[in-house]
Amino acid sequence: MTQKTGDRCATALVSAALIGLAACSPGGFSASGDQVYAPGVDLSADAVDGVEVGHRLVAAGQFELAIKSFNRAALGKGGVDVEILSGLGTANLGLGRLGQAETLLRRAVKEEGSQPSDWNNLGVVLMERGKTAEAEQIFKKAYALDNGQSDAIRDNLRLALAKSENSAIAEPEEAEYKLVRRGGGNYLITAPL
Repeated sequence: MTQKTGDRCATALVSAALIGLAACSPGGFSASGDQVYAPGVDLSADAVDGVEVGHRLVAAGQFELAIKSFNRAALGKGGVDVEILSGLGTANLGLGRLGQAETLLRRAVKEEGSQPSDWNNLGVVLMERGKTAEAEQIFKKAYALDNGQSDAIRDNLRLALAKSENSAIAEPEEAEYKLVRRGGGNYLITAPL
């Protein structure tokens, strides 16, 4: 080995060692303190509201993820409340799990603090299951609780009334029932063909 080759190897080893030490120093490679690893969890920050995340996931059509989010919210709160029941029912309706959706939404409307949207969504489930007469009564209740403010509830009531009268307007392949989210977001669930 020549002197020049030996000097180059020694210089390369020293350079590698210095780079390694620089990476381990508190400032890392840069003076700004950029870290190689992800920052730790900020325990003083506000927690993410699992219910709101669940509603956003329902709006995005991510029903399975919404169910997981509502379940996590229930664990965090130590139980289910009317909003979680409603959210779970809505997500199950979006997945076509009508039996589960009906059970959850019936529980939601029995709770204190239920909203007109909960009644409306139960009516949508009942219409999807072919329980037109009961759905009509549920939509009337939702419409009364809402004081006629929601276009979606009013439209669903009209469809249910038309269908119960055997009107040609509300044949199953033409009917579009509107699922209403708490807080004003609307979802469309089309009737099965």
